[in-house]
Amino acid sequence: MSDYSRLPDSHLLNLLHAGEKNAFGEIYKRYGSLLYIYAFKLTEDNEDANDIVQEVFLSLLTRDSVTINKTVSAYLYSAVRYKVFDLFSHRKVKNGYVESLQDFIDQGEYLTDNYIREKELARLVEKEIELLPSKMRQVFESSRKANLSQKQIAEKYNISEKTVKKQINNSIKILKMKLGKLIVSLFF
Repeated sequence: MSDYSRLPDSHLLNLLHAGEKNAFGEIYKRYGSLLYIYAFKLTEDNEDANDIVQEVFLSLLTRDSVTINKTVSAYLYSAVRYKVFDLFSHRKVKNGYVESLQDFIDQGEYLTDNYIREKELARLVEKEIELLPSKMRQVFESSRKANLSQKQIAEKYNISEKTVKKQINNSIKILKMKLGKLIVSLFF
């Protein structure tokens, strides 16, 4: 069918799942601009809004089956909202690190000494991460280095989100246990 503009969203979604890329184009044409405006209102940033909308549509395109309980528009708006929440959450963590680092610098420590300590700590952490069991290390690195959500990691490795959470928590426990004494001796 060449005129997708007359099809309802649910039919377009079925065509998309069947591999019909033109159906994706029509869904994007219907909702792309509206989702951008919505994301921009929430983020107040052009790049963030654009990135979020692109991520939402990319996930719609690359997932084999998306379960949509209501309407396509409700699903897309919810997906944008959750992406915005993720963005704000990551920023909050990042800002916490920046504030913590600034407090540390304000205490009068010498930058060269801190740089050496930071490099040594990073080397030790990487060494301990490499010693984690293979699957646990993959899950941990996907979470911490690739910044994937637990859901994305579960899909990537075909495991449950509960298993992902447990693997991450176990990794952190192991690293805390192994690195605890090293960190104390390195910084004090």
